[in-house]
Amino acid sequence: MKKLISYFIKFPVAVNVLIFAFIIFGSIGVKSIKSSFFPLTDSKLIRINLFYPGASPAEMEEGVVLKIEDNLKGIVGVDRVTSVSQENSASISVETVQGKNIDVVLADVKNAVDRVPSFPSGMEPPVIAKVETTRETISFTLSGENIPLVTLKQYARDVENDLRGIEGISQVSISGFPEEEIAISVRENDLRAYNLSFQDVANAVSQTNILISGGNIKTNEEDYLIRANNRAYYGDELLDIIVRAEPNGSIIRLKDIADVKDTWSETPDRIFFNDKKAINITVSNTNSEDLIVSAEDVRQYIDKFNQEYDNVQLHVSSDSSITLNQRTELLIKNAAMGVLLVLLFLAIFLNARLAFWVAVGIPISFFGMFIFAAQMGVTINVLSLFGMIIVIGILVDDGIVIGENIYHHYEKGKSPIRAAIDGTIEVLPPVVSALLTTMIAFATFFFLDGRIGEFFSEVSIVVTLTLLVSMVEALIILPAHVAHSKALQRENRKPNKINAFFIKLNKGADKYLIKIRDAIYVPYLRFFLKNKFLGFAIPIALFIFSIGAIGGGIVGMSFFPRIASDTVSINLKMTQGTNEMITDSIISVIEEKVWMVSEQYDKSQFDGESAVQNVIKRIGPGTSNASLTVNLLPGELRGDLTSQEITNKIRELTGRVYGVESLTFGSGTNFGGSPVAVSLLSNNIAELKAAKEELKAELMANPMLKDVSDNDPAGIKEVQIQLKDKANILGLNLKSVMSQVRSGFFGFQAQRFQRGQDEIKVWVRYKKDDRSSIKDLDDIWINTPSGSQVPFSEIAQYKIVRGDVAINHLEGKREIQITSDLRSLDDSATDALEDIKSRIMPDIKSKYPTVSVVYEGQNREASKTMNSMKAAGPVILILIYMVIAFTFRSYSQPLLLMIMIPFSLIGVVFGHFVHGFQINILSWLGIIALIGIMVNDGLVLIGKFNSYLREGMLFNEALVQAGKSRFRAIFLTSLTTIAGLAPLLLEGSLQAQFLKPMAVSISYGIGIATVLTLVMLPLLLSVSNSVKVFTKWMITGKSVTNEEVERTIIESKYEHDDLH
Repeated sequence: MKKLISYFIKFPVAVNVLIFAFIIFGSIGVKSIKSSFFPLTDSKLIRINLFYPGASPAEMEEGVVLKIEDNLKGIVGVDRVTSVSQENSASISVETVQGKNIDVVLADVKNAVDRVPSFPSGMEPPVIAKVETTRETISFTLSGENIPLVTLKQYARDVENDLRGIEGISQVSISGFPEEEIAISVRENDLRAYNLSFQDVANAVSQTNILISGGNIKTNEEDYLIRANNRAYYGDELLDIIVRAEPNGSIIRLKDIADVKDTWSETPDRIFFNDKKAINITVSNTNSEDLIVSAEDVRQYIDKFNQEYDNVQLHVSSDSSITLNQRTELLIKNAAMGVLLVLLFLAIFLNARLAFWVAVGIPISFFGMFIFAAQMGVTINVLSLFGMIIVIGILVDDGIVIGENIYHHYEKGKSPIRAAIDGTIEVLPPVVSALLTTMIAFATFFFLDGRIGEFFSEVSIVVTLTLLVSMVEALIILPAHVAHSKALQRENRKPNKINAFFIKLNKGADKYLIKIRDAIYVPYLRFFLKNKFLGFAIPIALFIFSIGAIGGGIVGMSFFPRIASDTVSINLKMTQGTNEMITDSIISVIEEKVWMVSEQYDKSQFDGESAVQNVIKRIGPGTSNASLTVNLLPGELRGDLTSQEITNKIRELTGRVYGVESLTFGSGTNFGGSPVAVSLLSNNIAELKAAKEELKAELMANPMLKDVSDNDPAGIKEVQIQLKDKANILGLNLKSVMSQVRSGFFGFQAQRFQRGQDEIKVWVRYKKDDRSSIKDLDDIWINTPSGSQVPFSEIAQYKIVRGDVAINHLEGKREIQITSDLRSLDDSATDALEDIKSRIMPDIKSKYPTVSVVYEGQNREASKTMNSMKAAGPVILILIYMVIAFTFRSYSQPLLLMIMIPFSLIGVVFGHFVHGFQINILSWLGIIALIGIMVNDGLVLIGKFNSYLREGMLFNEALVQAGKSRFRAIFLTSLTTIAGLAPLLLEGSLQAQFLKPMAVSISYGIGIATVLTLVMLPLLLSVSNSVKVFTKWMITGKSVTNEEVERTIIESKYEHDDLH
């Protein structure tokens, strides 16, 4: 290593070539890096979609879902299985274990489904696929004055096809309309008159409306293809289909017994943009597509479209690229200010030219990082930029230590090149160890499970790559530049005016720094070395106070931070079966309240813009569901106005709405799921539902919680049919009766075919007027096996009860999940869940012994992260210990460094108290990052202490002198790290609040760690030495000096003996 460093120092051309390589390849790397809102994550979810038209949720559960769930048990790589059984369909979600190859698990899941011996007849084949990760890029609506929905949809399809033709855009979805279908509405009187059944009508359509090949004819001259092309694609083309031809020559056509028309599905799904009928078009980006580029291409297309058309217009409703650009600009601004602050402190406290060359390491390290970042899947996003901000202050730490040491050697009278070589080699072990420990600490993020692990591993990649390059820069590039520049020059040379100014500044700063060191630090250090009890009592007391502040609620705790949002989501669920018009009227009233809240804010606050930009109202899917998506002015333009504040005002103005199943107002700020989500599990349905009601009542009474809802709403009213004895006498059974009733009221699917981009289903059923009341059911005629017909009311009776809307499973058991949001930003999800666990659930479990509980939402994400941290944490600490032990060749000194780590909590708690933040997962991740940085200062001090001992200095004096000698370096490295993060700490923007807890942990933690390193570490070394002296005295019985028990003195004796 010494030869390599010497080569580069002596021959600076090689260094400059290396710099040019970093800059050129780094610039290429920057251009290839894509942008995304959050880091890209690979898919970990497999979904099995099941369709069984006409089946109830119970039929889906018993006949399909339970069979598949049973076969999925034991598949390697499956984390857990959840399912939802609904009317006509079911969905099974398979979550894979982190690190497992999802394609292998997908193949195993497909095999498991194929092993199911049988599915109900009439069920469509299961669709099994992994859920690809996509993120919304831009969403816009298509609307026009008095334009039919069919026409709007055709325009939307054209827009969809145009957008798919743009390079870099593949995911385009359109919504806001029901499915199209052809309805053959049979008139029952005509059906009876001609003695026809639904099956006869359906068969006639399916066997006539065909496009089929019949082989070919090969003649000597040419070939002919035989084909029947009788496919009709629209309803009016089906009217002349022959349903039956009688022997007497009479022909019954479809138009004789039914009305046929193209229509929309009877399950409503409509969208309104600012109260205008609209279709929503959403463009999403995959892992291989660039968010900002895609959004810009779409905006250009929208501008062009709006210029070409007058009758329809495209309106952007939400654009993720605006928020991403705002956050990127914010973080880049903070990073630039951080760099300037670092440069400022370097210029004040270091030789100006030396400071310049140390600062040069920042851009070089970033260029080097960009060479590899794109290849490792890093994108320009909020978290990768945050990683760059964190590393700014750390980057210059090794440069400061090396630059200072080179200058120190130069002042001893050595030549610049010799000073550069000796100064670099001397601090090589602690500098490399310091960088390695920081990289190892940040590597923790690679092993974290859950979304936090997926997202923050990108921070680790950025920090690790940058520090690796900075190691090369500090050990090779920096010494060469310092040796061959004017950074090293004797003081007797006359400086120019700029240098004179900086020399004066340096001397002034040095004077104050030396004054603080000699008048405050050294005397206190000597005092505490004599009064160790007091020296330990202060930090231990502060540590206890810090723990007490957390336990006493002075500093709150939560799982995840709130993230700034630009949308408010209002979701309305009415009792199943509610008329569509009632649902529409209620959500429309709430929409009026939204606009009233918007008008309460003065537009002059927001540059003439309205706080609410637009509102998208959706009625559906189904008659009882509706939602409002309120898109707000982008965050940076709203100032201090948060989405939570607007949400709360809308809620207050709306007041209590009676008759709804649930009404929730979400401000889109919850990261990792609902703050409170409790899943109750049991196969005893009665106990499960009773437990749900009790838990919901308790949560609704909790003043900390709002928007309490569950996934088990009251079901739609069911007409449950039972046969009378007369039905059996006539040869009827329940299956044959229900088959006929189902055909008339649900419909018989005669055919399905592709029309353009839509799959069209052809349904045969009664006219809507003939199935609009329960009396219509009584009046229908049922065909008997003998060929006669009998009214339904004569052979059957019924009762009306509420059924299930959906049946949820978690790990094979029935599940009901109750979710809730926090009423205030100051409330803690940890406290709310603790209350549920300790006070509410024990009572519920004692009443309903079959019911078990699982805590979902943010709690599950936090548990994943904490459990993986418990597994990875000890390994990381052992690796850090080993690196330090290799450096100092000592067992005790690394241990003493690591004892100080918990005491950094003093700074973390104090910082969160000052800034008014709750301690969350990001705060703890900040402490992990802090471990690596903390150890660095200790390495520098212990390294100097060991060298003083080898020079023959007495133990206590060596401690004081090591602290005195390294005071400036430790102070400056800590100051630059804090300075790098300072702009982000002081940033009041809503967009920055998400990341601030981690910055608070690092910066305040370093502040305390600096004091601990300079004062507590020497005390720990002194106590450790006393223990060693006592132990050796007990073993040998001889008087022992403080110095001879230290590992560095023992090793120097071995070296001396080897030489002689």
